This record gives sequence, C-alpha cells and structure tokens, in this order.
Amino acid sequence: MKKLKGYQKQYLRGLAHGLKPYVFIGQKGITESLLKSVDDALDRHELVKVRFIDFKEKAMKKEITAEIEKMAVCELVGAIGHVAIFFRQQKDPEKRTVIVPDEKKGSGAKLTAS
Repeated sequence: MKKLKGYQKQYLRGLAHGLKPYVFIGQKGITESLLKSVDDALDRHELVKVRFIDFKEKAMKKEITAEIEKMAVCELVGAIGHVAIFFRQQKDPEKRTVIVPDEKKGSGAKLTAS
C-alpha cells in the first residue's frame, strides 16, 4: 500500500466525518480479537473509525494507533480526541467503495487562451 498524501488524508477525514466508530478499544488494549475486528471492518468498509474508551493519554493512543497500522496493514488518516480513523483500500477493484483522488483539486494543468 502506497502512502497517502496530505490532501488524500484530508479528503478521507471528510468522508469519515459522518461515520460511527466500528471498533472500540477498551482496557485490554490491543488483543488478537481487536486486530481481527479492525481487519474485518477495513475489508468491509475501507474507512474505519476506532474509538478509545479507556486510553486517555495521548502517548498511549499514539502507540496503539501505530501498532494497529503495522499489524492491520493500513494507514492512519487522522486522530481527533478519542477517535482514530484508518484507511486500507480494498484489493478487489470491483468491491471498492471509497475512491481516493489522485490529484489535488485545482492543481491540475490550466489552459490559457492565446
């Protein structure tokens, strides 16, 4: 999976705004079942919100999100408060529900009248 650019992450955060969290991280932290839940949710939805219930310290949340990124082979799109947003594009092009823009809006070549 190639790294997302800033404008792509911004676009995905906008899409995730209306979503409800699919996965909740409790006092046990990262477990096998948590990773399976994240993996299944990413396979099904591509864009997933994860809510921290017990971890309120910023350093712990950062550590857990990095571990989820590594283990679930996904990318952190954003984190606000106690919610993290992850994205992993569906391998099968026919099952993809999220289309990530390749170019930044307004940065394409402009034609000038001669």
